Amino acid sequence: MIEIEINSRDVQARIEAVASKLEDMRPLFQRIAGVLEHETEANFAAQGRPHWVPLAKATIAARMKRNKGSSVLKILQDSGSLAASISSDYGADFAVVGSNKAYAAIHQFGGTIDRAPYSTRVRLRTDRKGNLIRQGDEGSAKGRAVFARENGAKAHKQFRETWHTVDAYQVTIPSRPYLPFTGTSAGATLQPEAAQSVLDAISSMLSDALK
Repeated sequence: MIEIEINSRDVQARIEAVASKLEDMRPLFQRIAGVLEHETEANFAAQGRPHWVPLAKATIAARMKRNKGSSVLKILQDSGSLAASISSDYGADFAVVGSNKAYAAIHQFGGTIDRAPYSTRVRLRTDRKGNLIRQGDEGSAKGRAVFARENGAKAHKQFRETWHTVDAYQVTIPSRPYLPFTGTSAGATLQPEAAQSVLDAISSMLSDALK
């Protein structure tokens, strides 16, 4: 075995300088937190990497009617509140990214929601004699009643009010990972793009420490 001992004040000073810079890991985890948040934004922009499960036809129809088609294809961005809620944090030994929305987890991991039965009130317009006003006599409008406005100066004064019971039902939501990892909290894996960005952040930090 050959042992070589190097006595170099310059080399030793450089090693000590690098060790000193890497002693506080908060700057590195700050970079990583920023990377995770950026990769999350990229997932929303790309609508998944790989692409998320498309919206159901009923959801598309409802959005088209409500938003006049302006955001019908933007999955998970109907109102934009989920994307706007994303934030990151970091410390001496961690970096995290997430959302404080109650529905954030089910969109990330998917799952089934059990809805209990409930009652709902319906107010329909009538004429002065109490007869229901119909939308029209032909096509899809034939026979359909007209909902009555309840509040404000334009509230309808002639209406019929009824209560209806909606039976229990289930809603299944597919997994659409917008945070930059796949799997569960017990066994998650960074998406390839996110993993590469984190490695680049670490390499950059080491490069800065060696300057």
